[in-house]
Amino acid sequence: MIRTIFWEDDAVVLIDQKALPLRERYVTCRRYEEVIAAINDLTIRGAPAIGVAAALGIALGVQAITARAQDDFAGAFHSICEGFARTRPTARNLFWAIERMRQCYEEARLETPETVKKRLLARALRICEEDIAINRRIGFNGRSLIGDGASVLTHCNAGALATAGYGTALGVIRAAREEGKNIRVFVDETRPVLQGARLTAWELLKEGIPATLVTDGMAGYIMKCRMINLVIVGADRIAANGDAANKIGTYGLAVLARHHGIPFYIAAPLSTIDPDIPGGDDIPIEQRSGEEVVTLGGVRIAPEGIAVFNPAFDVTPHDLISALITEAGVLKPPYGPAIASLFRNMD
Repeated sequence: MIRTIFWEDDAVVLIDQKALPLRERYVTCRRYEEVIAAINDLTIRGAPAIGVAAALGIALGVQAITARAQDDFAGAFHSICEGFARTRPTARNLFWAIERMRQCYEEARLETPETVKKRLLARALRICEEDIAINRRIGFNGRSLIGDGASVLTHCNAGALATAGYGTALGVIRAAREEGKNIRVFVDETRPVLQGARLTAWELLKEGIPATLVTDGMAGYIMKCRMINLVIVGADRIAANGDAANKIGTYGLAVLARHHGIPFYIAAPLSTIDPDIPGGDDIPIEQRSGEEVVTLGGVRIAPEGIAVFNPAFDVTPHDLISALITEAGVLKPPYGPAIASLFRNMD
């Protein structure tokens, strides 16, 4: 299994996704600021993986707090949490993980600093372990949606690299393969950072799953030619009505899929759903540096002085989504009542 992020020798260790697919190397973070930097520069990315990184990063930062007074310890802890909260605004899992770490702190804050530190590390490790188990349940729940002999189009990377392991969208594909189904995957390159070409293609080749790389602009053509049977992607935040934010270009795929009568599925854990956001217009969309667009592999590919617009995500309206695949089951429209019922039962 691909190990995306883990705790080892009192440090956070993560695979360097910027180095893939040319080099498989790991980065060891011994200070929480290094984990924040890794999230910001996409050394680690993918909403569930970002959440796990934040939890482990907070636990790492807390180990270095020397304050003994409760108020001083609390101030240092909340400062660390705020540092992580400023990294990636669209990823719901980031804030979900921070909330869980804050909750753990509130439960333990009257204990000794040493006990608080142990409790926070235990909670972070549990979040990491739970993520893999959740992904496996997502895969199990969604595998029946992929028929034997199907061709699947996916966008960006929603595999083991985007999680603590196994994956969401790729987790469904993995589960269908484990069931013995013959599947071929078409991989969108995913401009401007090429997560599909660099990461998803690498994962699929590593696991021996047949895959074909295509440019983003080819999606409409391969749908028209009936070369694919379904689209399955991940998500970074899902609103209460089912609108879903995912890597830029996802919305266009959903429109094309609807036009061609092809099912469009989103696979994501419940931690990606934000019940406090009514719809997609309320989801914050991260704007990234124009350098990602005008350069490729460190080489400039656009003229100096050209204006650049670089939103990292777009929002797919709920009425273009055929189903939401979660660890609690496959949700069908209308999503508002289904999501509300799920979260009521969790309270």
